[in-house]
Amino acid sequence: MDKPDAKTKKHKVSKKTKKSWRKYIDVKDVDAFLDNNRLEERLGGSFANRTDTQLFVIDKDNKIENAVSKRAARLALKIKEPKCFASLKSHTNVPDPISKRNRVRTKEERMSSILQQREMERKKLGILKLKEKEALKNRMLAKAIKANCPKKGEFKYDMWNSTNVLLPETVTEWMSSDNIRHIVSHLGMKKRNIPSSLHKKPSPLPAVEIPHPGTSYNPSYSSHQELLQEVVKKELKLMKEEEHLDRVTTQMFKKISLKKQNENMMKEMLQGLSTAQSLNSKSGEKDSDKEEENDDKNSSTAVTNKKPVKNAKKTLVQRRKQREQKQATNIHALDKLKKKKISDIYKLKALQKQIEEKEKKQELLRQKRIKKHEINLSMPKTLSKTKFEPIDPDFQLAEELTGNLRNCNPSKNLLKERYKSFQQRNIIPPATIKLKRDKAKMKKFIKPDHRINLDTTH
Repeated sequence: MDKPDAKTKKHKVSKKTKKSWRKYIDVKDVDAFLDNNRLEERLGGSFANRTDTQLFVIDKDNKIENAVSKRAARLALKIKEPKCFASLKSHTNVPDPISKRNRVRTKEERMSSILQQREMERKKLGILKLKEKEALKNRMLAKAIKANCPKKGEFKYDMWNSTNVLLPETVTEWMSSDNIRHIVSHLGMKKRNIPSSLHKKPSPLPAVEIPHPGTSYNPSYSSHQELLQEVVKKELKLMKEEEHLDRVTTQMFKKISLKKQNENMMKEMLQGLSTAQSLNSKSGEKDSDKEEENDDKNSSTAVTNKKPVKNAKKTLVQRRKQREQKQATNIHALDKLKKKKISDIYKLKALQKQIEEKEKKQELLRQKRIKKHEINLSMPKTLSKTKFEPIDPDFQLAEELTGNLRNCNPSKNLLKERYKSFQQRNIIPPATIKLKRDKAKMKKFIKPDHRINLDTTH
């Protein structure tokens, strides 16, 4: 037998305030009863008071749903009320408690009949208020914008178009782009500038380069040999660079044994000891000679201590002669220049030849600069600290050629080739791919209190 539920002990608490009443009184049964009554009201009254005919319906029609044709079903769907209107309808059968509601009248309804007549007469005469004028203007603008606005999917207007409709071509010929933009912005239409990044591509190289005909699975003899020659040239260049680096680094220094190295060091250290003694003996003699020389100098300075002679002033004759000489040199220089001009007239052919040679030289240099610039454009730029390294050329030896696609082995990684292409075309910066992350080396040491002294233990 099931044990009866233990009675809960009632606590004596104050129920003076609403807060304490709600806290200590259980009203769940009352809420459930009220919710049930509200539901019945929404569904059209209580189910207990309704008859069986109101609750249940006997289906006397023996129609099969599948027998309805598709056309009839489509027509029924067209006639049927859309589901979106269900939210507008009342979802309950409970009548509105306020049957008569007050409606707020409009401004025109609240206006007196005399005032309404005056307003009508004013509008007929075309006398408008400031607000009405602005409203009419805004309405016209909105209508014009709506008419010019393209429909969905239509692209008639080019927003980056450089041609200007508001200003004539005769005005824009002598004006700068900044001035045109400034004037057009005040006329109500802004002229947009095309970003500099859209003017040109990051690199003139094509996205997918045409492969060499020698890389085919069944190439011709000439194209295959040409490809192999290119590969050999690149390899020889790399070998030459390696040999050069080895020559200027490793081979420059001789290998010396440790014993010979010590002997050389001792020789270098003892190099100045033999001359040091002779230098000390000579230094004593030099000091005595210097003292004697100093005594002689002191005696000579005492004898030749006289006043300095003043510079003699130039006479008028000297100044006149100097002026005449200056004038003569100037006249001689002018005469020389005149003679040179006269002689240059007879050298016109030679001068013309020199100018032509100089122009030819400048034109050659200009052509070289243009070619260099074109080559630099196709070359990858330095976008990061790592230098761009091109992918190794794809080639096969004569023995590896199969002649059909079925037996041909793939020799290039497509993903790597695309990645290198992006780097070459300056789309992404070149970087070294690291498959494993570098971990910091752990420093290991033994704590002083963990050390074991074997000498003390025994």
